[in-house]
Amino acid sequence: MREEDWSEAWKTYYKPIDVSNTLRIVPSWEPVSATDHEKTIIELDPGMAFGTGTHETTLLCLQALETLIQPGDRVIDVGTGSGILSIAAVKLGARHVQAFDLDPVAVKVAKENIERNQTAESTEVTERDLLAETASTEKADVVVANLLSDIVIRMVPSVQNHLKQNGHLLVSGIISSKKAEVIHVLSLHGFTVIDVHEMKDWVAIHAQRMSEV
Repeated sequence: MREEDWSEAWKTYYKPIDVSNTLRIVPSWEPVSATDHEKTIIELDPGMAFGTGTHETTLLCLQALETLIQPGDRVIDVGTGSGILSIAAVKLGARHVQAFDLDPVAVKVAKENIERNQTAESTEVTERDLLAETASTEKADVVVANLLSDIVIRMVPSVQNHLKQNGHLLVSGIISSKKAEVIHVLSLHGFTVIDVHEMKDWVAIHAQRMSEV
């Protein structure tokens, strides 16, 4: 199909999604119902970027962020895609979010969705790679990365440059067969696994930075 046709045709099948009892994703072209106002709403048009909220990896991250984010947290979202996790973090109480993506299309889409959700004042979206960056001047309380297992494994050694001591790392996009390998790499680099969330064949791992390595 032509790209422009596909980018519109899929919208027929994208409907509101209940992430939990308190968090709901509503496509930007769908009306927000009266009952929606009782929940935290994320209005989203993913366009050509990853992150509709329907995939298990994104759902696992959103559900984990609901219990993980504390008021006033600084958050880094690696591979932000549609911006869905950055938006959720702010709506759940984060004070500031840095959202990174290497794809200029994702950066554009994320900025549009962040504006749509009125979270732009608390969110900085940048086309860049966390792996290539030097230490952040102000480290994050939470780093979230919904990527792929191999990229997560490569990223882990550099996370300490960007995450506070005792800060939290949430990684997803991990297929079940890679779970043990990711956990092993985390342990090698000073992280303690706090929780493992699983849905179908996908895994999200919540770990805490306990020591310098």
